[in-house]
Amino acid sequence: MNSHTHSDVHDTFDDWLETPLGRYVIGREQAIFDRALPDLFGFYALQMGVAGAPLLQSSRVTHRFTMAWDTDAGLLAEPDQLPFAENQFDVIVMPHTLEFQALPHEVLREVFRVLRPEGRLLMTGFNPYSAFGIKRYFGRERAGPWRGEFISFSRAKDWLTLLGFDIVAGQLDCYALPAQTERTLQRMKALESAGDRWWPFAGGVYFLHAVKRVAGVRLLKPDWARTPRRRRSAAVPTGVMRDAPANTNLKQK
Repeated sequence: MNSHTHSDVHDTFDDWLETPLGRYVIGREQAIFDRALPDLFGFYALQMGVAGAPLLQSSRVTHRFTMAWDTDAGLLAEPDQLPFAENQFDVIVMPHTLEFQALPHEVLREVFRVLRPEGRLLMTGFNPYSAFGIKRYFGRERAGPWRGEFISFSRAKDWLTLLGFDIVAGQLDCYALPAQTERTLQRMKALESAGDRWWPFAGGVYFLHAVKRVAGVRLLKPDWARTPRRRRSAAVPTGVMRDAPANTNLKQK
């Protein structure tokens, strides 16, 4: 007899993303990231969590890394204790990271610390005031996303603003009911366009795009932007991040 029960087959969020509903959610979010990322540039980008989904695939940033803490990834670290230098990253993507952390404020403080001034944070979260939130509150499942603490869209914006971020974009998505089968989800596709028009506050997930503001900081052009064209390739760093400490719990595959 199989020792796994229905409740623990998809115990982690990454496991749940392999279900029909999980694939639907991450597919909708991938499309949002694919629209936002091509306009963001820099040397280093970091994806925190959901290691199985290439959310940075449309990014034009030179070096892209994926970090995890409970699954395999190129980098292994705790999100509330990031082993990176200050002002390290130009772009950070956080898909549902805060919902599964005991100290979400510390995670955001760490993200603010390692982002460079004017660096961009793109994050998603489940909306507690939606069908997804109702399912979590009244449902019996306590695995995958249902074990997380859903943080509202307005609260997430307040936290970011208090830290020193400016919100530059935001939206809600995933208006279909959290059904379990592919067939049912396909039937509810019409709810996406209708929901965005008629009940935009009830999207199952939200997306936030924030920029790190630092008072009194004047950005200068990087050296590579001022060097002659024939020398630019030599100015781009390669391999492991040059500023990452050597004695951290960082794991590079």
